[in-house]
Amino acid sequence: MGDVLGRKQRIKNEDWMETFAKIEELVTKAELDKQVKKTVSEIKKKTKGKKAAFAWSGGKDSLVLGEICRMAGIAPCVLVICNLEYKAFIEWVKAHKPPELEIINTGQDMKWLASHPQMLFPQESKTAARWFHIVQHRGQAKYYKEHELDIMLLGRRRADGNYVGKGDNIYTNGQGMTRYSPLSDWSHEEILAFIHYYGVELPPIYDWKNGYLCGTHPWPARQWTGNTQAAWAEIYEIDKSIVIEAADSIQSAKEFLDALTICR
Repeated sequence: MGDVLGRKQRIKNEDWMETFAKIEELVTKAELDKQVKKTVSEIKKKTKGKKAAFAWSGGKDSLVLGEICRMAGIAPCVLVICNLEYKAFIEWVKAHKPPELEIINTGQDMKWLASHPQMLFPQESKTAARWFHIVQHRGQAKYYKEHELDIMLLGRRRADGNYVGKGDNIYTNGQGMTRYSPLSDWSHEEILAFIHYYGVELPPIYDWKNGYLCGTHPWPARQWTGNTQAAWAEIYEIDKSIVIEAADSIQSAKEFLDALTICR
């Protein structure tokens, strides 16, 4: 089994795509199936007798997690969104969501974004992490409490630099929510191999600029743009209606459209 991709933050988007294209040279089906069998067995052991569900974002890791959980007999899951999602992504979710998926909307919208300008296109990891806290973490906690879960499975992996707990990849936070990351030791290549060998369909985000770096996210949380105007250019290419709507309440979006008109 060959590992050619390093830490996520140091990998270029084209490296992801090139690795995916030659994934059969790096991970065989037999090697992958061995990892799958091991992970499914561990999930069954660690969730036995517990009320469990998994977090599903539609991103590559969560798609793999969802299939692995299904193999382990875990079906309930949750997707947390806000009102600032890409329209194409939401349409993809409607067509590909797991049968028992529950969607929680934490409510952030254009008005909220206009009053929190520091949250627009984060250029540092601290602000980017705040998006996960106010959307995903908040919604997952709500789902966990309402369904009286004992444990929630996440698609977090060490190769992405994520915290997964110590030893058994399980930890309980200060609010009493127990999180388990069964894919913690999976490599990037194994994730891509699963998607390839098991025919998992990815959302359109991975076809967009820096799709593998950005992953699934509300559009204002888009990273790796360099500056605000470059970010608006990327959003405009993906869905110009987002920028047009944003221009009514966000000055930088209006400035982008004005500059676009002048150039024409």
